[in-house]
Amino acid sequence: MQNVKGTYDYYGKDQAIRKKVQATLQEVFEVYDYDEMSSTILSELDLLASKYAGGEEILKEMYQLTDQGNRSLGLRYDLTIPFAKVIAQNPGIEFPFRRYEMGKVFRDGPVKRGRLREFMQCDVDVVGIEGLEAEAELMLLAAEVFKRLDIMVTIKWNNRKFLTEVLESMGVTSDQTLTVMLTLDKIAKLSRSEVQKELLQ
Repeated sequence: MQNVKGTYDYYGKDQAIRKKVQATLQEVFEVYDYDEMSSTILSELDLLASKYAGGEEILKEMYQLTDQGNRSLGLRYDLTIPFAKVIAQNPGIEFPFRRYEMGKVFRDGPVKRGRLREFMQCDVDVVGIEGLEAEAELMLLAAEVFKRLDIMVTIKWNNRKFLTEVLESMGVTSDQTLTVMLTLDKIAKLSRSEVQKELLQ
């Protein structure tokens, strides 16, 4: 008897550390007036596979299944798509809407250091604030979290709108932009030559 590769059980000291981190996150989020949310783990496959959702690479790693009603479903691979679904389904939500969520997500990808099949993800988002105010608030929130956890970090800001403009000026077409961005996100994980090879493909 053994665990599925890329999945772990947590108990004792390890689980106590995880709970302490989660409690610290929750405390900071609520100081900043973010409400807790719990979204569905199971969603319709069409929603998870929508163009916005994360590119072809994610689609290959998505756990897909069919229920007894022959409906195509999938397990969430991040917390963003379920959050977007909640916003879309509830037009009466009052903005700005601040939420945080901590929950398990699932990816059927290659298992290696830092890449599991079942793992905990933490998201904190705000919808309904224009401009950079929301991003500044989230950076302050992140800095506070790491300070309380006594973890030294450097916060780097990534702006998709700005990156899109840079890519357009280099001749990247709008239908290629998402794929190129997903490849550029791997710069810290892959060698320069591997990233260049993927970009050429």
